[in-house]
Amino acid sequence: MHVQEWLETVPAVAVYALVGLVIGLESLGIPLPGEIILVSSALLASQHGEIDPVVLGASATAGAIIGDSIGYAIGRKGGRPLLAWLGNKFPKHFSEGHIATAERSFEKWGMWAVFFGRFVALLRIFAGPLAGVLRMPYWKFAIANVLGGILWAGGTTAVIYYVGIVAESWLKRFSWLGLVAAVLVGVTSMLVIKRKAKRAAPAAAAE
Repeated sequence: MHVQEWLETVPAVAVYALVGLVIGLESLGIPLPGEIILVSSALLASQHGEIDPVVLGASATAGAIIGDSIGYAIGRKGGRPLLAWLGNKFPKHFSEGHIATAERSFEKWGMWAVFFGRFVALLRIFAGPLAGVLRMPYWKFAIANVLGGILWAGGTTAVIYYVGIVAESWLKRFSWLGLVAAVLVGVTSMLVIKRKAKRAAPAAAAE
């Protein structure tokens, strides 16, 4: 079933909870389609008054911040063995090449990697756990996590919602285009990271 059509069948409170939960789990380090769920919910909010966009944005932001924070704590406690375990569970997402690419980003950019990583599908999964594994000072992580979570989750909700309000009649017939755009952005960013990961794999293996 179409994601948005399914969301229309559940109460507003369930939509808020689902958005917060999916984004939280994705930020924690579990590969889930958080961006697609958020875009679908924001489009739905623009078409149905039952869903409050402010509450939706707050739920998404809370899920992003809390999920990243839990991921940081788990990464700090689990250390590098955790990355090896995640590599066995999710080899397509936590391969040695991907980890090496993410590590270089953290070493080069520090807390900015956490902030900007929020806007890249694959790095969004890595940010929390890897920041903990690399023992980034928590205050730096917290600042980047909160600001990135607010800007990404709240900003995405606001943009999609107001686009839906302005072009409501058009989106009612072609709302799937919003999802296609979100998927294309996610796939493009993942392909870029994957390409960098392949380049980084030989160096990681040599080390």
